[in-house]
Amino acid sequence: MTLVQNHTAAPVAEPGALELALERSQGVKAKVEACADDLGSANDIVKKKIAEGATTLSAHKALVESETVESKVQECADDLHEVTETLAQGIDDLKQTEIALIQSRKALAATEAALATAQEEEKKARLRALHDSTTGLPNRDLFDDRLAHAISLAERHDWTLVVMFLDLDRFKSINDTHGHAAGDLVLKEVARRLLKHSRNEDTVCRNGGDEFLYLLMNPQGSENIERMAGLVLKNIAQPIDIGDLQLVIEPSIGIAVYPDNGITGEQLIRNADTAMYRAKKRMSGCVLFNALETEGISA
Repeated sequence: MTLVQNHTAAPVAEPGALELALERSQGVKAKVEACADDLGSANDIVKKKIAEGATTLSAHKALVESETVESKVQECADDLHEVTETLAQGIDDLKQTEIALIQSRKALAATEAALATAQEEEKKARLRALHDSTTGLPNRDLFDDRLAHAISLAERHDWTLVVMFLDLDRFKSINDTHGHAAGDLVLKEVARRLLKHSRNEDTVCRNGGDEFLYLLMNPQGSENIERMAGLVLKNIAQPIDIGDLQLVIEPSIGIAVYPDNGITGEQLIRNADTAMYRAKKRMSGCVLFNALETEGISA
């Protein structure tokens, strides 16, 4: 009785085979209990007959009945053996399933790690695609995207925007005299200085060569625009130490303001570029596109 109950408590791996085995074990349990009742009844009959002085024939009859019950018990034992074998097979299948599950989990972990690596590489690739490799600044594609977004915000909130177009004066002579490695260090330092004084909402971009673009969000007045342009001029003009060299480079800056000097990104950049060339020609450091309009110079 206890043995049968232990088997009914075995772990279930495959619902089909094991559930069938457990159902059979319940049937065997019922048969064994019935046999136990029959044996008990037969034993009581024999005792009663003997107590009553029964004949040998009656005792023999009771013995035959006991042998029949014993045969039934043997059948139960055979059934129970089959159930045990089925349960053992089911447990073995369960172990194999657990092994396969562990392997699957390992494969899943490896796949997730590979996916994470691929996503990180994709992120780096996107970063490289939208940033200048020398200075690390956003490139023109990213600047154009941010400028378009800024114009949408400015239109919605009635803001002003400023695009400053910067060109480094006499930068070519640095490359020619000291080499492109020195020129790259100058570009990196200029980028660092521009970023140092930019706000989180602003964007600084390398436009290519020795040109930079600076998007100033909602400067709130011409005084702030002039102040920011003055700071940019002053900071970039500070000496740059490269090994034993101390180089001084100054920018020419052209400024265009949204919406007065353009309502699209293309117009603002083009007009800031025009103002920059006038600043370079005048050697004045900085020119507002508005000043060109008052002089009768069109974009």
